[in-house]
Amino acid sequence: METTPPSQALVARVETLTKSYGSGANRIDALLGLTIGIERGRFTAIMGPSGSGKSTLMHVMAGLDSPTSGRAWLGDTEITDLDDTELTLLRRRRVGFVFQSFNLVPTLDIRGNILLPFELDGRQPTANERAWIDQLIDSLGLRARLAHRPHELSGGQQQRVAIARALGTRPDLVFADEPTGNLDSRTGREVLSLLAAASTDFGQSIAMVTHDPIAASYADRVVFLADGRVVEDLPRSTPEDISRLMLGMERQP
Repeated sequence: METTPPSQALVARVETLTKSYGSGANRIDALLGLTIGIERGRFTAIMGPSGSGKSTLMHVMAGLDSPTSGRAWLGDTEITDLDDTELTLLRRRRVGFVFQSFNLVPTLDIRGNILLPFELDGRQPTANERAWIDQLIDSLGLRARLAHRPHELSGGQQQRVAIARALGTRPDLVFADEPTGNLDSRTGREVLSLLAAASTDFGQSIAMVTHDPIAASYADRVVFLADGRVVEDLPRSTPEDISRLMLGMERQP
């Protein structure tokens, strides 16, 4: 099954995407002729068993890896043949990331971590961007923590900082890679609610890679990969329905 929503609604897409590693007998095909789009302003979960290609898809869509064949776009910009400098600028200005391991800079305080994308881009936030960042800081409950270092915060608070950093530049798309993997279940639910609210309340486009049916149930759309291909594409679903589908996929030969 290949799935592409109407083109005007897409924030990112790939067409006939193939990604292979190695050669000859050692060749591994992570993605096989994949065509899919990520819808603008929605929260999309990308699921699949280990080795299904979900992380590889995210890396190619984010410009972190290049395809073996096929094409990839971020908005109207084709990123397939961009050089490293162009990809670095594109990621810095148009893509946000939330990782399982938080990836905060330990020597910076919380405000410094949130503002890091602007620092890396060699500029200061505009007045409108500062107002937006202040709104994020308050909505994420970080105001009293701005002068603290990451090690002084709980895991959930650190992930909130990572979310504020990812949203601060108003990126076209935020990629979340197993964002609740290092959190307890209650804190994980809080973080997922924040990501869902970023999409619902602020129109943020989010693509989340996860193996967790509960995490995926927070998304507007759930895409399932297996062996480098899309095998199912569902609207918002319950954890139970997602678990049944995953179990059925794992039982197939």
